[in-house]
This record gives sequence, structure tokens and C-alpha cells, in this order.
Amino acid sequence: MQNSVKNLIKSKVSLAPMAGITDYVLRSLVREYSPNTLLTTEMISSEFLAQNVQTEITKLDNTHHPISYQICGHKPHLMKYSSEYLTQFADMIDINMGCPVNKVVKGQDGSALMRNPRLAQDLVKAVKEGTNKPVSVKFRLGYTQDEMNFVEFGQQMQEAGAEFITLHPRTRSQFYSGQADWLKIKELKHNVDIPVFANGDIISIESAEKCLEQSDADGVAIGRGILGDPTLIGRIAHYLNTGEKLPAPSLEDKLRMMKKHLDGEIELRGEKVAIKFFRKFYPYYIAGIRNASKIRSVMVLEENYSKILEYIEYIRKENDLVKL
Repeated sequence: MQNSVKNLIKSKVSLAPMAGITDYVLRSLVREYSPNTLLTTEMISSEFLAQNVQTEITKLDNTHHPISYQICGHKPHLMKYSSEYLTQFADMIDINMGCPVNKVVKGQDGSALMRNPRLAQDLVKAVKEGTNKPVSVKFRLGYTQDEMNFVEFGQQMQEAGAEFITLHPRTRSQFYSGQADWLKIKELKHNVDIPVFANGDIISIESAEKCLEQSDADGVAIGRGILGDPTLIGRIAHYLNTGEKLPAPSLEDKLRMMKKHLDGEIELRGEKVAIKFFRKFYPYYIAGIRNASKIRSVMVLEENYSKILEYIEYIRKENDLVKL
């Protein structure tokens, strides 16, 4: 690894960015179990940032370092401005060139940039002009199965100045369907001279190990696998360092984490907004319990914090757990 990136990436595991998910609260929770891994923020629109520099997305705790701030956009001057502003918080600036969501792609951002490598290179150069921190790029295999240009695209990003790559081995047209093709990552890894992290379908210690074997990647970036299990990144990192497999959290652990996560969101956003925001997380924390679907269907409609605590105690009772 290049010196600046090597000093920053001290672990073979990182937190991948997820819009509306990897906010300040979840990053803080992951950090409790992963002291040295690289965290990445949720995606920040350069257009939005230019108009709203006061945003909770930039909220930072000193314990979050090392941390990468991810930005998206297609206008070089706004991307430069964003990198200038975020440099005060970030240890790395990451450029999103992989988001497959329609509203992002229609705006010429995210995966759409894989169809415009020249503009993508201009964006990397603009971000480099705006920061003295390492610049990374996250992208996919290509826009469609017939447009898999990930190797050439990676080389072009390196040529433009990118110092680190995260590859999600699906095309834009796949979104998150099918299986991540980890073998494709090896093709990119062997054709660039900068670190490459693998992303996609890594949900356990075993899948992380298999991914690294197949991809020859320098590390893995974990996204959806942490939902309901903020310990996963730390457990994978520990295994890769020591060979020891720490146990997955028990249901009791998960319920504690869920309450702590919810309480953190309430502190950040206010109770009314936070409770609605948090609904997306319940299915992951209570997956596999007795009557999970029934309990989930009730909890996602609940707006009263005290009632939510009652449901948590109900879950504990139904699953023969002692009271906290």
C-alpha cells in the first residue's frame, strides 16, 4: 500500500457506506467493537452540501477516526468544494460511483459515472485539488452485463489520482440481486497498483474469509452484514488478526444494542423523528426470534417510546431471557 493509505488502513475490514444507515449513531456503535477499522459515512450529495453545510451527516466523534467521508456528484467544482469542506473532518474522501438507485443515476451520479469515465476522472482530479487527504473511489462491475468496464475504469481512476478502490462486484442493472462475483475483483486487483477492498454479500466471518480467498483483495468492506449485528466488523477483524472466532451476539446482546441504537437516534434527531427513522432496523435486530414477523409488524407502527420498551421486554420474556 502507498504510505498515506497504509498508515490510514490498519485493518483488513472497513465499514461500507450505506445511505440512511451508516449515520453518526451507527458508526459510533460499530466503533465500540472495532477500534481500528476504517469507518465510512453515508453518502453525502455535493449539491446538498453546497447549500447545507450544517447537517448531522458531518457529525463526528474523535473516536471515529480513521474515517472516510463519501461524496457523490457530477459537477467537478462542487465536488472540489465538498472535499475542501470535509477535509476538516475526514481522514479520507471517498467518491461514490456505484450507487444504483434511480434518482441518483438519473442525476448522472453514482453508477452513471461508469458510462462517462472522462467525467469520472475529472471528478477525482477535482477532489484531489480540494484535499490533502487520500482519495478513494467505490464502483461496480459496470452499468450492465454488456458494459463491464471495471478493470479499465479502475485503471483510469488510479491514473486520475485515486489511491484506494472499493469494488462491489455486481452491475448497476443487478442492484443487489444475484450473488456478488468476488472472482471478478481479482481481475481488477491484478491490474491496478493501489489497494482494493471487496464489497458485497459479506455477512459472516466465513464469507469474509471466502471472499478474500477468491478476490485476492487487500480487505473487505462490510455493508448490510452489520445490520442487527454491529459487532460483525470487529469479529471479522479479530479473526483475520488472530485466527480466533468470537461468538456472534446473543439475542440479549442484540436487544441491548437495539435499545442503545434507538436511544442514540433519539438523542441525535429527537424522539418523534428518530422512532420513525429507526423502523428500518427492527427486522434485523429481532430476526430469528419467536413470532418475529408478528412483533415486527407491530413495532414498525409504534410511535411511543415507552411502548417500544414494553415490546423489548415482551421479546425477552417470550424468548426466556432474564430481565435486564
